[in-house]
Amino acid sequence: MDKELIKRLAANPNFIAGIYNYCDRWCERCPFTSRCLNFALGEEQFADPEAHDINNEAFWQKLTETLQVTLDMLKEIVEQEGVDLDSLDVEEAAEQERLNEEIAANQECAIAAAIYGDMVDDWFDSAQGLFEEKENELDLKVRLAIPNTNPFEEAAGLKDSLEIIRWYQHLIFAKILRAIEGKLEERAGILDELPKDSDGSAKVTLIAIDRSMAAWVAMRNHFPEREDTILDLLVHLDRLRRKIEETFPDARAFVRPGFDTTS
Repeated sequence: MDKELIKRLAANPNFIAGIYNYCDRWCERCPFTSRCLNFALGEEQFADPEAHDINNEAFWQKLTETLQVTLDMLKEIVEQEGVDLDSLDVEEAAEQERLNEEIAANQECAIAAAIYGDMVDDWFDSAQGLFEEKENELDLKVRLAIPNTNPFEEAAGLKDSLEIIRWYQHLIFAKILRAIEGKLEERAGILDELPKDSDGSAKVTLIAIDRSMAAWVAMRNHFPEREDTILDLLVHLDRLRRKIEETFPDARAFVRPGFDTTS
């Protein structure tokens, strides 16, 4: 991939500016991949199937090429803007970033999000036998053709719930961490001239929680015998949701490019 190709793609008016900044990275389920520059770059970069394999030399070669192109473009930009990189205190900035990460990770929202990730792992570890039983149950329904049942639809619904829970399990922590760090930078006046990225990240977190809660409700219908443990997860997520809404009161109203707009 070369700089000119990136510039041509970036100039395409069909792409929604900044849409990739506030998404959940689930491209397979996104209705806006045809309007996302990041997706287009990824497709262009890894068009060769071999390049998708992280153990394949082609993958790392593509990654190295992309890094070099990015560095070249960054050099061009700073030269055009007259920015003196040598005057920047990189060590001080890195130390401040490290401190922000440490502060953010110790905030109540971040701690609760990390705990949720562990709770999900614990639940699935303890429920392995349930999935085998469910599979046998659905197979039996298919063989017996039990009236008023749709085992195929039930299996698809269960698969969907599992994928949603697993996809957002750790993303909730990553996104709320970014939101908290963004808020710390905003307070420091570093990003005064830019929109509130923290609210956008918090909104993505809230959406991930909403969808996870809906998936857990569906899981409770599939596994009523595990209702108590599922309720524990739902209560934990609900408390986290309310705490995030309290910490970022404008998050729900944040308008994400593409997702919350008509163009």
